[in-house]
Amino acid sequence: MQRKVVITGMGVISPIGNSAAEYEASLKAGRSGIGKIRSFDTAGFDVTIAGEVRDFDPAQWFEKKDARKMCRFTQFAVAAAAQALEQAGLLSNGKVRCAPETAGVVLGNGIGGFEVVAESYRKLFNEGPRRMLPLTVPMMISNEAPGNISIVFGMKGPAFTQITACASGTDALGQALDLIRVGRCEVVVAGGTEACVVPFAIGGFQMLKALSTKRCDTPEKASRPFDADRDGFVLGEAAGVFVLESEEHARTRDAEILAEFAGYGASADAYHITAPAPDGEGGARAISLALKDADIRPEEVQYYNAHGTSTEINDPAETKMIKTAFGDQAYKMKISSTKSMTGHCIAGSGGLEAIACVLAIRGGFFPPTINLEYPDPECDLDYVPNTVQYGEISAAVSGSLGFGGHNGAVVFKKYGL
Repeated sequence: MQRKVVITGMGVISPIGNSAAEYEASLKAGRSGIGKIRSFDTAGFDVTIAGEVRDFDPAQWFEKKDARKMCRFTQFAVAAAAQALEQAGLLSNGKVRCAPETAGVVLGNGIGGFEVVAESYRKLFNEGPRRMLPLTVPMMISNEAPGNISIVFGMKGPAFTQITACASGTDALGQALDLIRVGRCEVVVAGGTEACVVPFAIGGFQMLKALSTKRCDTPEKASRPFDADRDGFVLGEAAGVFVLESEEHARTRDAEILAEFAGYGASADAYHITAPAPDGEGGARAISLALKDADIRPEEVQYYNAHGTSTEINDPAETKMIKTAFGDQAYKMKISSTKSMTGHCIAGSGGLEAIACVLAIRGGFFPPTINLEYPDPECDLDYVPNTVQYGEISAAVSGSLGFGGHNGAVVFKKYGL
């Protein structure tokens, strides 16, 4: 029999709140975190909006001298991990209160420290190699987020980075689930982090014609998943992090258990480098595998947190994917895209949206899809338009799709059912 894996802590840094409590309040209020970009001058860009994290002070979570050695995506991850470990009751004098060799880290990250890459290239070309930032390499690489979490909190188990584009955070959770199930770890800090609201990323996605340009004057209206008038996604930044534990470990120390992490599934479309398979077969397969892994039937799921990017191609394909995976239950359950409020936080999305599922289960609410004003006829399910709804949730699923055809899905259950 598989070991049961439970959630005992959650941490959030996001455009709509820098704690799980703030994030939950914003989800219920349908509050948009998308606005004009403040972090750089957008002159010459067609895209001038993003879901930026506001009022983030690294000194609230760790020493300023340490912050100077971390890129923004790593700072987000360490701050979210601190929140999650604190809620789990696993911190003592800043270090983990468990056998450190049994405590691991798995984080998803898609892009790394773009701001450091850009600044070092600027110095290299304009001033020469001796003027490059000395910590360019250790700050920019994606594994520095889990590496710094292990260093800061004294966690000596495996410390991995999962890179599957926009599915990275979800796949990181799945990898962490397996580490605990097979007994390699008792505790894993897991989720996703991203901070790429920088000129290089905005420019690159703009050239792909992937970003919304139509509503730069009304940014809060720009991210509109499943709406007929959508015109692209809005780039966001965030970290969403869980503390996962074996049930035995959590119960032995009398921890509060927030939910059960019941299942994970993954697949590849083998179709296209940027577009999902139009019939949604790959994503549907990932969901079906996750449900099988969780040992629950489609009709037992009340809520699905969609990838829901607000792009022309994704939303109809994902609707087909949901119908294939859930059958008749697709028309009965609630579905929403919280990216309508946060924007698309790339690798941060998987962790952030998994946390939305756990908050929904615990709070008995369905987060809305805001800006759903003109329903797309191809997207004909119940997407919880514009306003929060309330109801009992015993099981929820979150799905993520990444460039390259990566699909991941995770299943959460109310603990004790």
